[in-house]
This record gives sequence, structure tokens and C-alpha cells, in this order.
Amino acid sequence: MSGEERYFHSVRLEADKCRGCTNCLKRCPTDAIRIRNNRATIIRQNCIDCGECVRICPHHAKVAVTDPLSVIQDFEYKIALPAPALYTQFPQVHRSDKIIASLYKLGFDEVFEVARAAEVVSYAISKTLINEDRPRPVISSACPAVVRLIQQKYPSLLENVIDIVSPMEAAARIAKEEFSKKHGVPVEKIGAFFISPCAAKLSDVRNPIGIQKSSVDGVIAIKDVYTQIQSFVKGEFSPLEIDRASTVGVRWAVPSGEAEAVGMRHTLCVDGIENVKHALEQIEDNRFDRLDYVELLACSNGCLGGPLTVENGYVAKSRLNAILRHTPGRMVQRTEIFENAHEKFRMTEEIEPNDAQQLTGSMMERILKAARIDEIEASMPGLDCGSCGSPSCRALARDIVNGFATEMNCIFKLNERISTLASEMVSLGASTRFSVGGNRESIGDDDILSKKED
Repeated sequence: MSGEERYFHSVRLEADKCRGCTNCLKRCPTDAIRIRNNRATIIRQNCIDCGECVRICPHHAKVAVTDPLSVIQDFEYKIALPAPALYTQFPQVHRSDKIIASLYKLGFDEVFEVARAAEVVSYAISKTLINEDRPRPVISSACPAVVRLIQQKYPSLLENVIDIVSPMEAAARIAKEEFSKKHGVPVEKIGAFFISPCAAKLSDVRNPIGIQKSSVDGVIAIKDVYTQIQSFVKGEFSPLEIDRASTVGVRWAVPSGEAEAVGMRHTLCVDGIENVKHALEQIEDNRFDRLDYVELLACSNGCLGGPLTVENGYVAKSRLNAILRHTPGRMVQRTEIFENAHEKFRMTEEIEPNDAQQLTGSMMERILKAARIDEIEASMPGLDCGSCGSPSCRALARDIVNGFATEMNCIFKLNERISTLASEMVSLGASTRFSVGGNRESIGDDDILSKKED
């Protein structure tokens, strides 16, 4: 697999809009951003597509690239897979029926709620935890940005990650199978498209985790279809003739929704990428070993706070309560879907660590590099100000050892060097004047007069 394929990313930089501020630099959870020549650069190997830089960039220089709506025309039959977060985006709309009906008007032949698949995945996870002895706590695999974070910075916890595919992936498989049987058409002619609140989902489709190939054929941002859906929901619509998700699946959109659906006794939910990092550190330290299940969400307020949404996450969370009042309270348990779900939706490949942040070279070279990094870091001011273009003093030390920066990138080191050079120049100037003056005094006035007389 080539580097381009291996490190496909949804998050991109529009360099002409970048002003070289350090907002993204300080907030990136994997130190994937540097400021060089007054412009940000993204280290592709380190990026996990969490979208944090997209969310906080004041100049809109970071963007999440997703598929356009026109991508659905590549398939004869088109299925929409709306994330439950979509239902909370529209003011004065308290029923998801209208939003689902609007997707048909966008050109889709069928709509399959990802919340329905979330119910199946919840059942599969619960069955796995009950029947199998797993390292505790078991960590959710639903958020691809979190899984990629673990691959990079906490690889020792990969064995804790549940090997069940995400609701998005499960939805695509179930939807295609149902549509194929219902209409008697080949699965190859059916396209399934996720309506996403999240930048990491496109990367998860192009470079899936735990499976060889995704069943999802495209990822369309909620913000890209928002205006069209908003115009459609104002009109009339016919009653839907599809199986609907229950509150169990729809609540996956908010923090703790997944943990509640899994139904284990001792669970924890953490949202927000910085909080997730702290939680993972504590799991590594065996602080949470009495928990059964941990739900980790990269975005604050979960998927409702995704960078591809339109509505404020807190407003969306409040609006979800109204949506839930008009949502069926019980799951439609089709035997053929739920039967052996913990096997049918099991990942087929091991989740491997990502060595992007590891030092390169032989073991001895890595040891020497690590010692040099510690030495350089110890000489730094320790302020982690980001003025050098690296997110922390340790990151700068790594960049220096790897040949991507010098100690003069640190403004404090640079000021020290300038001050030293200035002092040396002043001393040199004074010494030169003294030496020249001394020579003149040693000649004497009488000698000068005598030379003139001669």
C-alpha cells in the first residue's frame, strides 16, 4: 500500500487562507501540525481526522473534504444512511419522519437509519461482553478518530478495543442485503451513502479499521445537504413505509447513548478529545480496571458536536429530546438481523498500531535519539508556547533530532544567541578601539613632529 493510500485524510489545509496562528497547533491531539514559514503544515502520518483543527481555525484554513451529493449517481440504486445527528439540525422540526422523507426527494431510492444498525451493534457488543472474557475495560470502536488515536499514542490498549464494526458499517451491509432481497437486484448495483456529522468517517471508509473493505460507498457531509433538506421539510410528505429505529439507536447520537444501549452494569462515557486522552492515560495506568465498558467520543457532545454539523451541539442535544418523544420506544427485532450479530459484524482483521510517532532506525539509533531528545528538551525553557512552530518543547526536540528544525527555532534560544553575539560584538568593538588607540599613544607627539621636520 502506497503512502498516499495508507494516509488518506479527509482533513485538508487551504494554505492561502492560513495566517500562521497557533490555534490548531495547540489543539491537535497527535501533534500533527507544524507552523513553518508562517503557514501551517499537516503531518499526514500523525493526523487522525478528528476535525479539531477544522472546528477551531478562525480563518477556515482547515477543511474536511467529503463526497458531493452527485456521487450517488454512480450507482443505479441509492440508499441513504442518515446518522441520528442529522435529525437534530433543523429548527422547529421535532419529528425525524420529515427529515427521512426529505432524503427521498434528494434522489435516494431507500433510507436506512444508522440508528437501526446501532441497535444491532449494541446487541452484538453486549453478547460479546457476556460470552467472552475480554481485558477490562472494553473500549468502544465506534469513533474512528478515537481508534486511530489509540493506534498512535496508546497501542497497548488495542487489545481492549471491541472488535465489532461501527453502526455506519453495519447499516451499509444490512441496507444493501435488505434492498437486494426486496427488489431482486444485485448488491453490486446498490450504493450506500452515509450522511455524516464527522470528518473521520470518510477516512474510515477509504482506509477502514479492522476490515479489508468498507461497504459504504460514499460519505456526504450534513452541512452539504442541510439547505436542501431544510427546504423540503417545510412541505407535505406521505407516511413512511420503512422499519424505524427506536430511541435505543437514536440515543447513540449523544454521550452515554451507546453505553446505555450496550446495557452493562459498570460503564463510563467521555467526550471531547482532550478528555479522551486523559481517560486513555488512566486506563493505561489501570485506574478503570473495574469498568466493563468505556464509550469514548472525540467530539464534545458526541456526534452532535461533529465538525460537519450545522447546529450548535448543545442546542442539538436539547432538540434531540423532542425528537425522542416522537420516536418508537421499542426495537423492531428482526430475527435474521440480530441472530449471531456478534459474529456477523465481527471485524475480520487485527487493529495494528500506527508507528507514525515512533523514532526510526536500529534499536541503538533509537536509544541515542531518545537520549538526545531528552537532552535537548531539558535545555528548553519548558513553556510549550508554540512560537517555534512546534506544539511543545518536546515536539521541537523531536523535530530537531529528526532534522526538521534547529534549536534556533526556539525564540528564547534565538534571543539568547542574539544577545550573546551582540555582547561579543560590543566587546570586540571596544577591544579594537582600545588597541588602535594604544598604538597611537605609543608613537607619541614628539615622534610625529620629528617625522614632519625630516
